Amino acid sequence: MNPKLKKLLSFLFILVSVGTVVIIAFSNPEMKNAWEAISKLSLPWIGGLLLCWFVYVLFEAMGTWICLRRRGYDISLFRVLGTGLIGMYYSNITPGASGGQPMQVNSLRKAGIPVEYGTLALTVRFVMNQFAVCMIGLILFLIHKDFVYKQLGGAIWAARIGWLINFASVPLVLLAAFKRNWIQKLGEKLIGLGVKIHVIRNPEAAKVRLSGMLDTYHEALTEMTHRPKELIAQLFCSAVSVLGLTSSIVFTYYAFGQSGTEWSQILTLSCLLFVSASYTPLPGANGAQEGGFLLYFRGIFKDGTIGLALLIWRFFTYYLFLIVGVFMVVGEKAILKAEARKNRHPQGLP
Repeated sequence: MNPKLKKLLSFLFILVSVGTVVIIAFSNPEMKNAWEAISKLSLPWIGGLLLCWFVYVLFEAMGTWICLRRRGYDISLFRVLGTGLIGMYYSNITPGASGGQPMQVNSLRKAGIPVEYGTLALTVRFVMNQFAVCMIGLILFLIHKDFVYKQLGGAIWAARIGWLINFASVPLVLLAAFKRNWIQKLGEKLIGLGVKIHVIRNPEAAKVRLSGMLDTYHEALTEMTHRPKELIAQLFCSAVSVLGLTSSIVFTYYAFGQSGTEWSQILTLSCLLFVSASYTPLPGANGAQEGGFLLYFRGIFKDGTIGLALLIWRFFTYYLFLIVGVFMVVGEKAILKAEARKNRHPQGLP
């Protein structure tokens, strides 16, 4: 597809999604005075929403930075943070977040990180994040099981399916590291299929790349199992980043001056909403996130505020990534130019 057409379609999709959320927020028949409700929002809790966003972004970057530094790559946390924001931007504009990891790996490559190690670092983050969100969601569900069943009713099946799908990716990636021959054979079959449908032109080169990548995974993840401190650090970064993202609904709840539901119960529903909607194929899980929010939190946001709450929550968990991500995509060129000048003239020499 033409790159300009891709950008146009992405822009139109974002515009439609913004319009849909705004219509939902302001057309709620229970909402008598939307502007008055907005004017009464608690600014400290809105600031907390921004903090949630920053915690998520920062600890995601820290996890990637730790993995790369452990493998001897001297890269700054700020640089990793920028590549992470670029990855998050593309994750939110491509179906099933398919463009996020490749674009982040490419951005890390420009920063001097080989593709195989950039891919390794992001794979480690993916596994740890999936494990963290599934475990946190499961623990919270077991603590508040009666509340969840009462609130979700028949919709509990969505949370169950989402949890299984998210957790299934963990053993699949681990198999690539510890049972690499199995995945090698599966990968070669997929390469053969790609040749038949004319997607892959050079099967031998594809097999060499696959073998090299699996070797890197195997070596690095095996090494990590012998470094418990690094493993704990990765799990910690994932737990904090996941809690930062999922806590945003808690802050939204209190920003509207709501009461009657415990913060831990709201956090439980937020985690379940995350696993329920995250596997949907649309960019940014659009539609599933909005519909899930209205379904999971019906009756919790009172006085017709649920539509406005959805608007505020989606801004900090979706649109803010797009806004900051665009600036990072543009700003990366300036960063690369500055790094090139620094390499040409080290220590400030002319």
